[in-house]
Amino acid sequence: MDQPRVMLTVEQAADAIGIGRTTMFALLKNGDVESVRIGRLRRVPAAAIDSFLERLAADQNPATRQGV
Repeated sequence: MDQPRVMLTVEQAADAIGIGRTTMFALLKNGDVESVRIGRLRRVPAAAIDSFLERLAADQNPATRQGV
């Protein structure tokens, strides 16, 4: 039985949300998406993708903003 991946490569993370590799690296550099280094490898926790998408949706949905 295949288990879902807990850690994704930058390319896998970008593909998961439908953006390019360069854009994903920019999100990582800006701290918008969390990542970790394992030796020389950069990995993105799958949960970090979920968190980023939730924040993105909340920022763009006026009904979820505080004070509205």
